[in-house]
Amino acid sequence: MAWIERHWQSVTPVSILLYPASLVFAAAAAVRRTAYRGGLLRPARLPVPVIVIGNITAGGTGKTPLTIWLAEFLRGHGRHPGIVCRGYGGGARAPRGVPPDGDPASCGDEAVLLARRTGCVVWTGADRAAAARALLAAQPACDVVVSDDGLQHYALARDVEICVVDTARGFGNGWLLPAGPLREPPSRLAAVDAVVFNVEDGGGQPPAAGPAPEHAARFAMRLAGAEFRSLLDPGRRVGAEHFRGRRVHAVAGIGNPQRFFRQLQRMGLDFTPHSFPDHHPFTASDLAYAGAEAVLMTEKDAVKCQHFAGGTHWALVVDAVPDASLGQWVLNQLPKTA
Repeated sequence: MAWIERHWQSVTPVSILLYPASLVFAAAAAVRRTAYRGGLLRPARLPVPVIVIGNITAGGTGKTPLTIWLAEFLRGHGRHPGIVCRGYGGGARAPRGVPPDGDPASCGDEAVLLARRTGCVVWTGADRAAAARALLAAQPACDVVVSDDGLQHYALARDVEICVVDTARGFGNGWLLPAGPLREPPSRLAAVDAVVFNVEDGGGQPPAAGPAPEHAARFAMRLAGAEFRSLLDPGRRVGAEHFRGRRVHAVAGIGNPQRFFRQLQRMGLDFTPHSFPDHHPFTASDLAYAGAEAVLMTEKDAVKCQHFAGGTHWALVVDAVPDASLGQWVLNQLPKTA
């Protein structure tokens, strides 16, 4: 966990010191959102439906695994989804397509993971509306665009908003960035169409009331994974028993490293954890642990380690498992003629 995140879960001297800056952030966010909602600024409307999967907190909540699941679900039901995202961790700002073998340093780690896992057309760009238009020009068969993140990117008009909430961390101290973890206040949930509560195995349960308004659909989701994929030989997969009794290290450069480490613990593994900042550009030296017989990591981190991977490097394959009713709910929100 980054040092600042320790001050996001409660009110501390550091968060109090940062509170005036959070008021400025809140005012700027409110003005921008009001400008789009009030018609002063006009969002770009695409000729196909747009589904935004986002959150109101900084850090990992499970958006990308849910995006992967939704893209696969839509394809399985006769749709032709395309995916847009910001490409965090990459250097490119202009719209660009992301091939499955794309370079995470330029495309972004999440974008490459999305392209590899879904087989869908993926485009990135600082301007998601421009990225989506470029995607549609490159892939005319696309009949629905899924935006991984972008709940606050109001320049792109959307037909469905899904907000993912991490039940383990919630909304922290309830303050906006940088004094707290919030990108927008919890009242923002009054405008979304659905809230998906990411529930850890053995963790909390989705609340029966609040923070989601009564009109929003509610769904639970968990992240499930039982197999590890070899980075050196991607076709090889093993279970947790392969690592028991061995000297194991685990690395995580994601928004919520502790979630990954807890998942490994629930699998019965003993390991030495190593946390890195979200979107960390891994190098071989980051994984050079003396005596290590295995180094375990997330799939998002694995795309950045593939080119220097050795036989001891493994990625946990994780899938989002939402309520069975979520898929049909999404289909019901899409225009029948799209």
